[in-house]
Amino acid sequence: MAVQKNTCCRFLATLEECRAFLADKASPETGKLLSLAILELRMELHQVTDSELKALCDLVVDEQAAQEAEDGQRLPPYLKLIK
Repeated sequence: MAVQKNTCCRFLATLEECRAFLADKASPETGKLLSLAILELRMELHQVTDSELKALCDLVVDEQAAQEAEDGQRLPPYLKLIK
């Protein structure tokens, strides 16, 4: 299992390099798609379920909304998270 995890970590590092190159120089859209693949692999590697990820996202959105209410700042409509 340790060897497999080590291999996955090296593979993730390579994917991250490819994503950075694509996002900066070649194709930002393809870089975004690769980011989703990286997220999926990380979730599998760390045994994070879809529902756990959703709960984390909901928590972050709630905290951002509370912070915005305190600061009186609102995000432009095009930057709001769509559920």
